[in-house]
Amino acid sequence: MKIQGYRRGDGRFGVRNHVIAMSTVACASSIVEQIAAGDAGVVPITHQHGCTLLGDDREQVVRTLAGICGNPNVGGVLLVGLGCEAVTVGDVAERVQGAGRMVRTRVIQEIGERSRLMELAAADLAEIKGFVAAQQAEEADLSQLTVGLECGGSDPFSGITANPAVGLVSDRLVEAGATVILSETPEMIGAEAVLAGRIPDEGVRRALFDRIAFYVRTAKDQGTDLRGVNPTPGNIAAGLSTIEEKSLGCIVKGGQTPIRELVAYAEAPRGRGLVVMDTPGNDPESVTGMAAGGAAVILFTTGVGTPMGCPVAPVIKISSNTPLYRRMGDFLDVNAGTIIEGAEPAAVADELFDFLVEVCRGRLTAAERNGCREFAVNRIGATF
Repeated sequence: MKIQGYRRGDGRFGVRNHVIAMSTVACASSIVEQIAAGDAGVVPITHQHGCTLLGDDREQVVRTLAGICGNPNVGGVLLVGLGCEAVTVGDVAERVQGAGRMVRTRVIQEIGERSRLMELAAADLAEIKGFVAAQQAEEADLSQLTVGLECGGSDPFSGITANPAVGLVSDRLVEAGATVILSETPEMIGAEAVLAGRIPDEGVRRALFDRIAFYVRTAKDQGTDLRGVNPTPGNIAAGLSTIEEKSLGCIVKGGQTPIRELVAYAEAPRGRGLVVMDTPGNDPESVTGMAAGGAAVILFTTGVGTPMGCPVAPVIKISSNTPLYRRMGDFLDVNAGTIIEGAEPAAVADELFDFLVEVCRGRLTAAERNGCREFAVNRIGATF
């Protein structure tokens, strides 16, 4: 089974060839949006961060922004900063240069006049787009692919339809030599006993369980005991009873293959196979982290529906039930609800796998067609 896309200078393989304009600090966000507004071929990425960051928190923001710029689906980047921020265009650019991408930078305070800034940015983008347009697409094996897994707005059917179907696809991808990222560490609370038997490396197992315990402690520090309850209004309304029930449904997205590695938020896996990324359960932050870690495609299951996408990685939305698929079909791609009606899980997994391959050969997802490009950086420290 072949996919089609672009091989980058760092050896990774992308299935899109985006040109992005990114603000490195919140103060430059409106300017980036204005720069991109005049060019439909440019993806704007803005955020509320970049200044008054310290230590590990600053490093995580830099790693995330650089990881998005270095995602294998990105062919060229224009970085725009203000000039007095903690995260500079140079901080991000130096981590992206030399990986087969064209990177250009502009600093607002250095240029001064808005008209001059817009003129220079337009020239940068024209140069970048020319570079990207000259890149030749090629075919590759599935082994070159990195896929992220997410579930958002779950219901009781998620753990018996959509997530198991994704799990079968995950196993198939790993068997083909691909890398699969399982995310959402807080949604592993209560599933430790099931996960333990799937992690052959004791160090990886201990590190993952330490991170799960961290989220439990953090919630207690804020007056909430996560165990035995369900803190999310949408999940409660959908019929999920506890975080443990959500977790047991969540982890089946990873199929049955061994978990080989635990990586930090927005960190690229070092090897292939099934990997856990330490992300929050918050969907935009989790998907952003996986894309920053190199995921070229995201498989996203939902029981209540969401339009959410990603600026650089196509997000394939899988419905857990047919009524949802009929009601929100414009936002969804594959209906796993047919399993409730008698379809074999393996048949639905085959449909999803085929759709994934088509997306990796250029087919647009619903989120892409709808222009959904949610982006959110997970922060681990206070803003000063």
